[in-house]
Amino acid sequence: MSSSRPLIGVTLDSEPGTPQGGGYSRYPWYALRRNYLDAVADAGGIPVALPHCADLAPDILARLDGLVVTGGAFDVDPALYGADTRHATVTLKSDRTRAELALTRGAIARDMPLLGICGGQQLLAVALGGSLVQHIPDAIPGALPHEQPNPRHEAGHQVAITPGTLLARVTQAARIAVNSAHHQAVRTPGEAIVCAIAPDGVVEAIEHPARRFCLGVQWHPEFAISVADRRIFAALIETSGSR
Repeated sequence: MSSSRPLIGVTLDSEPGTPQGGGYSRYPWYALRRNYLDAVADAGGIPVALPHCADLAPDILARLDGLVVTGGAFDVDPALYGADTRHATVTLKSDRTRAELALTRGAIARDMPLLGICGGQQLLAVALGGSLVQHIPDAIPGALPHEQPNPRHEAGHQVAITPGTLLARVTQAARIAVNSAHHQAVRTPGEAIVCAIAPDGVVEAIEHPARRFCLGVQWHPEFAISVADRRIFAALIETSGSR
């Protein structure tokens, strides 16, 4: 890229609109919390929002230096990881998942630096052949409240980081406090390895050991509640700017 700042694609959420009125628009619209984009810009990247156009994924990726797959209040279709049933709590956004899956798989194939956040981490696991826990409260006895009751800009619990991993090198920490806003989790990581877990055993981060920077975290580092969160974005941008 011609700019000294790497161009980082950031995936958007979407809503169908409210024909009866009362919402942002009567027509379908994209949305994203601004702290996702601010985190990329503050770390030295140029954030660019990406539409849900799966067929454009190769052309989009050809113009990017890195990719952030964001979270949202929806789930990956269990059929994509071979599940025979769908939990009653599962909510789908099929167009978004189709586009994000195309972008994620394309980024992995190109060895493009990639950061998956919350649902983006779960999608990364599925893209790498893994599977998900569809509803933590029903699947893990005594689990922590991973949909934390306190605000998202505060910590919900701690995670233990696996020594010797990319995440350990990036964060320079063995244990960090994170926020938590999810009802699903990674069950099996596929080609990835688990690099952080919660005290109740829930997978909190995964990474692909054969890629330069292919990391998924279950929490939301864009809120920057710790130095480690800022270091994650800094490492993404640094790797995206190198060849």
